[in-house]
Amino acid sequence: MDFKDKTVAFATLGCKLNFSETSTIARSFEEKGFKRVNSKEKADVYVINTCSVTDTADKKSKTVIRQVAKLNPAAFIIVTGCYAQLKPEEAAGIDGVDLVIGANDKFNITKYLENLDKHPEGEVHTCAFGEISEFQHSYSFGDRTRSFLKVQDGCNYFCTYCTIPMARGKSRNPSIESLVNEARNVAERGIREIILTGVNIGDFGHSTGETFFELIKALDEVETLGRIRIGSVEPNLLTDEVITFMAESKRIAPHFHIPLQAGTDEVLQLMKRRYTTGLFAQRVSRIRELLPDAFIGVDLIAGMNGETPELFEMAYQFIESLDISELHVFPYSERKNTKALKIAFVVPIEERRHRAQRLIQLSEQKHTAFCQRNIGKTEHVLFENEKSKGFMQGWTANYIKVETQYQAELLNEFRTVNLCGLNENGTMDISIS
Repeated sequence: MDFKDKTVAFATLGCKLNFSETSTIARSFEEKGFKRVNSKEKADVYVINTCSVTDTADKKSKTVIRQVAKLNPAAFIIVTGCYAQLKPEEAAGIDGVDLVIGANDKFNITKYLENLDKHPEGEVHTCAFGEISEFQHSYSFGDRTRSFLKVQDGCNYFCTYCTIPMARGKSRNPSIESLVNEARNVAERGIREIILTGVNIGDFGHSTGETFFELIKALDEVETLGRIRIGSVEPNLLTDEVITFMAESKRIAPHFHIPLQAGTDEVLQLMKRRYTTGLFAQRVSRIRELLPDAFIGVDLIAGMNGETPELFEMAYQFIESLDISELHVFPYSERKNTKALKIAFVVPIEERRHRAQRLIQLSEQKHTAFCQRNIGKTEHVLFENEKSKGFMQGWTANYIKVETQYQAELLNEFRTVNLCGLNENGTMDISIS
């Protein structure tokens, strides 16, 4: 079928990895002749790349599917991503859904498009967990300032609260050589910054016998790249070797994202995490020793099964004691087929939300303190290609958002700036050197 007069829109939920993959899927549609339009516009085809990390993510995925079906009831609707892989029949049963595509076929969606005739019921194409084996190179493109570069997929950890290994399969990766070539290609397209993304990127190397440390060393030598940010790395995989190299590197930003998930050893053990609070504190201390101004973001789950009030208070005190920059907080969400469901002491949902709110307030305090202690310093900023009400924004290497009057010549450019003070909206006023 000729798709040259057809339009396609994409909606992406969840993690940065999903965004990199949506961009790659979109390019496959464009190669078939589709014109890409905004997801809020009327389109002939909608592709929803879903998330299923929490019950809220499932609900958001279903809401978006229903919204596009309402926007154009005649549209051909395709659902892919983690929700599609984990709950394919549920996704197929939503009114308007025509195709549900699982993990192995998400990059081959167009092969199922013989025509765009609506199906009487959703058609499912998924595979069992053990059959998820493909690695598909992916990077985001469209925002010319930065690109999410997928370096790894899947996870071998099987934490008791998590379904991601069932949605994405075992840990796998391409070669370092192929990723270096891809990074060069991205830079040649005008991208100034790449963000390394995956499910468990510190576990890089299962497919090729290489290591995450070797990967970042190789990428640091790509001279056409302006800046590299590293996505979430497990504390047990964020080795002293990696931290030391980041402190000495030419291009890697002093920006860490480290999942803690729980602030006591008792709950970490229930989660089957592979580190202790002591190890986590050591990692933070080592970063501060070598990179005093580094941004350190931390993931937390509030109200996991087994987290008694006493354990939460201990956790809060531990987290409060850490010299970190921001918390990413999620109330615990029960996931089907996870071992956490068998853990005694269930925290009521309202209490989970209350704990999450306390941690979010702590995060706001820590982020404000982090920004304030950087006032008066000189930093390099990459300015975004967006403008709003006469202003433009950018990011320092250590992930402080800055704001200044819009100047076209700054778009997608690095500039040395002085950090002058915090605005009410949380951005930093600057003067350009």
